[in-house]
Amino acid sequence: MIVPTPRAAMLALVAAPAALALGVAAPGSWALAVLWVLGVALLVLVDGMLASGLRGPITVTAPAAVPVGADVTLRPEMAGAPSLDFAAEVSEPLIRRTGFAYRAARRGTARIERVWARARGPLGLGAWQRSHPADIAVRVTPDIAGVRETAMRQRFNGPQFGQRMRLEAGEGQEFQALTGFQPGMARRTIDWKASARHLSLLAREYRTERDNPIVLAVDAGRVMAEPVGGVPRIDRAVSAALLAAFVALKSGDRARLFAFDSKPRVDSGSVSGPRAFARLHAHAAEIDYGAEETNFTLGLTLLDQRLDRRSLIVLFTEFSDPTAAELMLAAAGRLLRRHRLLFVLFHDEELATFAEARPTNADDVTRANVAHTLLRERRIVVERLKRQGIDVIEAAAGDAPLALVERYLQMRERP
Repeated sequence: MIVPTPRAAMLALVAAPAALALGVAAPGSWALAVLWVLGVALLVLVDGMLASGLRGPITVTAPAAVPVGADVTLRPEMAGAPSLDFAAEVSEPLIRRTGFAYRAARRGTARIERVWARARGPLGLGAWQRSHPADIAVRVTPDIAGVRETAMRQRFNGPQFGQRMRLEAGEGQEFQALTGFQPGMARRTIDWKASARHLSLLAREYRTERDNPIVLAVDAGRVMAEPVGGVPRIDRAVSAALLAAFVALKSGDRARLFAFDSKPRVDSGSVSGPRAFARLHAHAAEIDYGAEETNFTLGLTLLDQRLDRRSLIVLFTEFSDPTAAELMLAAAGRLLRRHRLLFVLFHDEELATFAEARPTNADDVTRANVAHTLLRERRIVVERLKRQGIDVIEAAAGDAPLALVERYLQMRERP
C-alpha cells in the first residue's frame, strides 16, 4: 500500500490557513486550496508508485533467549533493499527504548508478531509499505549470572566435603560396610554394638546416595507478584530455585521445576545431570506473573499425583490472609504423608518497616497496627508449619538462595 510521508502531511496542512486567507480575501477562490490538497495527494500516489519494489521476504534477526534486564536489538532486513524504514509489533516483556533497541523488563516470552517495511519515493512525499507476519519468539529468562559460580563454591565448601576420612568416602543413609574408626570421622558413625563385640571402635560406612528427587515448586499467584526489596517475589523465588537446582544436578540428584497459581502452569518433569540445567532454565522463563489467587489444594494435589517416589518438595510461597493459609496448611499436611517439605518465605521488609516506624499521625498508627496484625498472623502460620514437621526457611530476600542451598545439603544427609 501507498502511504504519505510526514513531508506530504505538512504540505497538505498548508492548505488550511491558505483556504482561510483566500476565503477572507476572495470568497470565490477557496477552491484553490482543495486543488492544492488534491495535487499533493496525486504526488503522493505517483511518488509511492515510483518507490514500489518491495518484493522480497522481510527477515528479522533476534536472539532466541536473553536474560531479564538485558538490552535487545532487533535487526530487520530485506534482501536487495538495504535502505528501508522498518517497524515491528513487539509484545511484552520487551519494552522499546529507541528504534529497534528494546529492554527485557521481566521474565516471559516476547513475540514479534508483524514487521513493516517502507520505501520512500524520490520526492519524499509517498512511500510504498508492506507488512509481513513474523511470529518470532524471544524468551526472557532469569538472569543466572553468578549462579554457577555461587553454586559450585557452595557445593565444594559445603559440609559434605572433608568431614569423613575414609578410603571410599560416602554420604547418605545406605549402609555399606564396617570399618575401623579413624580420626576425622563423625562420631555419629560409630557402631557401638559392633565395637563392643570386637573390643575396638568400628564405624559404619555408607554408600553415597544419588538420584534423590527434589521438586522446586513455585507459587506463581497474585501475592507472589508483589515486590519485596524492589523485586517481585516470584523473580527471587525463581533465582533461588535455579541455584538449588544447579547444586542438586551437580550432586547427582534429580530436579524438577513446578509452578502453579489457580492451576498448574509449568512442569519441567524430572531431569538429571548438569546438562539438564538448560532445560530447567528454559522452563523457568515460562513462569509468568499471575493475577489469580493460588489454589494450593489443586496445585499440590496434582503435584503429588505426578510424583512416583518420595521427594523433597521445596515450596516458594507467600500467604496474605488466614483463609489462604488454612488451605495451604491442609494441602501441605497431605503432602507430608509421602514427602519431605521445605517452605521458603521471604521477610516482608515493607511490613517490618511499617511496624517499627515511629508514628507521627493517625495514618501512621493505623498502618502500624495493620502491619503488626499481619506479621502476627504470619508468625502463627509459620509456627503451625513447624509443628506439623515441615521445615521452614524465613530469610531476607538476598540471603534466601544460599540459605536454601545449605538447608538442602543438610536435608540430603537425613533419611
